[in-house]
Amino acid sequence: MNLFEFPEGMQTRWSSFENLQAAKGAGGKSNRGGKGASCLCVHAGETQVLLDAQGPGVVRRIWLTVSKRTPEMLRSLRIDCYWDGAATPAVSAPLGDFFGVGLGRMSAFECDLFASPEARSFVSYLPMPFRNNARITLTNESPHKLDMLFFDINYTLEPVSAEALYLHAIFRRENPTTLRQDFEILPRVQGRGRYLGTNLGVIANPLYDGSWWGEGEVKCYLDGDQQWPTLCGTGTEDYIGTGWGQKVFAQRYHGATIGDEANRQWAYYRYHVVDPIVFAHDCRVTIQQMGGTQLHKFLTIRDRGAAVEAATAQGVLLLEPGARFQPHEFPQDAWVNFFREDDVSAVAYFYLDRPENGLPAMPQVALRTIGLTQAEASKRLDG
Repeated sequence: MNLFEFPEGMQTRWSSFENLQAAKGAGGKSNRGGKGASCLCVHAGETQVLLDAQGPGVVRRIWLTVSKRTPEMLRSLRIDCYWDGAATPAVSAPLGDFFGVGLGRMSAFECDLFASPEARSFVSYLPMPFRNNARITLTNESPHKLDMLFFDINYTLEPVSAEALYLHAIFRRENPTTLRQDFEILPRVQGRGRYLGTNLGVIANPLYDGSWWGEGEVKCYLDGDQQWPTLCGTGTEDYIGTGWGQKVFAQRYHGATIGDEANRQWAYYRYHVVDPIVFAHDCRVTIQQMGGTQLHKFLTIRDRGAAVEAATAQGVLLLEPGARFQPHEFPQDAWVNFFREDDVSAVAYFYLDRPENGLPAMPQVALRTIGLTQAEASKRLDG
């Protein structure tokens, strides 16, 4: 739609505490129009409905801010989106992670789908079509009252194409991952749809002594792929459009919002907007748990008892049949890629031809929040 064209059959609505039903001509009535309902508190264990709209229509933009934005709180607040009366949510994720704030750590950024101006708020531009009903809720699963929640959800009432797909998002975390086992960004999902991308968070295991954690390749298994994927990348930082390690940057479709070597924390994103990944029957997306360092550092890490397995050394393929890893045959500064175990979390975004996805429920709040600080992470991963 061109900006200068009038969209026949479209009506605009906003849901906020000033007009929670988004009813025509009913906004701002509280306090006789004097900003009487700009925010509410959300008690521990309480669920607040943010949107309950009758369709057809499309959620166009969500803006939201809260008075407490600690990593624990942003992992404890849960956003759920239900489409067309479904019993289970299509979107279910911690508030911060859903809006691209990895590890619950606020940072100012903007990309094509999300933004956090001045690291104070959360913005989503993801289009979310629905045919009959859209219901969005926020649940406070922390033990503390959230004093202030402000929000508005902008949506349009309009005809929705029969080909329109439903937005889905799931959150996963493994703390730690398993040696030689790829982390599943998106477990296998059935249906016809489009994998939209992910934001990931990594808390590097201190046992690996500051070595590089991001050699893992992203793999997309499409339409019946089993052992081998159709799509395979070349490394973690390569997947987000940079190379040779990664610092902080934010661009339209890829970026890294956290690059904190002191606390061993990284967060990064990649969204497939101009490079679509579509599937007709099923899709699964993973990322290898692999890092790299010089040989002498690798041997020190191994001898300390950290879980490692060398994959390549100075370009020599160590996993091929008959291959043996003989460290004395390589120079001490030879680059070694090796499997490792870290704390990894991710939100996967995808569109699907049905309002429910059949995937496992989000981890409980205790598993989402543990080990988010440096001290907690060291204690957790050191065993």
